[in-house]
Amino acid sequence: MTASAHRYLSLGAGVQSSTLPLLAAKGRIPPFDAAIFADTSWEQAAVYQHLHRLTGIAEQAGIEVVRVSAGDIRADAINPAHRFASIPLFTLGPNGERGMARRQCTGEYKIKPIKAEVRRRLGYPHPARVPAGVRAEMAIGISLDEIGRARDSDAGYMRNVFPLLDLGWRRDDCLRYLHRQGLGDTPKSSCVGCPFHDDGFWIRLREHSPKEWADAVAFDRAIRHGSARASATGHPLRGQFFLHRQRVPLDEVVLRPRPQPADAPGCGPWTCPHDAPAQAGAGGGEVA
Repeated sequence: MTASAHRYLSLGAGVQSSTLPLLAAKGRIPPFDAAIFADTSWEQAAVYQHLHRLTGIAEQAGIEVVRVSAGDIRADAINPAHRFASIPLFTLGPNGERGMARRQCTGEYKIKPIKAEVRRRLGYPHPARVPAGVRAEMAIGISLDEIGRARDSDAGYMRNVFPLLDLGWRRDDCLRYLHRQGLGDTPKSSCVGCPFHDDGFWIRLREHSPKEWADAVAFDRAIRHGSARASATGHPLRGQFFLHRQRVPLDEVVLRPRPQPADAPGCGPWTCPHDAPAQAGAGGGEVA
């Protein structure tokens, strides 16, 4: 088998990755055997709605859309029986120290299940060793304005390719193309309770998605003292966790939206705009 024998798409369901199955369907780029969506079970409702319509378009073109999952990130974070894959929550130490927990969520809930699916499709699920020469291409929706995020795969059985870079497309080109295809309202993909949301996002969520806002507020309250598992095993957080950088309860934050770049990307498996992992600030056994 060679790299050309297996071709997959990492489908984050944001602007750039949504452009790729449409381009493949029109013959503008080579087709995919499958588009793989890593589901954290906590995307915004608008993302799931968009994924549903995108699935229909892709499958009409013979591209299978596959959902894979490592679990429900929200439920896992507050489950005392589950290992906690750290979310980059804002921390406030006992003496007022400010920091952030490490970010492990993208790797655990997006990249890891995609790699497992690729291995399965190659015929060598973990822990089987993938023989030399058996490799898949993984298309990633990185556009020219994000070229710094284009990196080689760290897995020998997978070769990352970047069709948008080959076309010389920027995110604005993707937006125009999606608009022409009737998908101009493609949302940015991210978990409801992502600590990297800006105040504009939180205001829109509160005003237009009250159920999701209430869900985020409840989660913020639930993680105040860190990992439920660490607390249950006698290793509580020395300080407090918060979803918002002001480090007060989410429903008490004075939200002050600031102008944000219109082309700011969402959080795809290999395209999270916050690539550098933050370090734990408040200490404790909550970050494994």
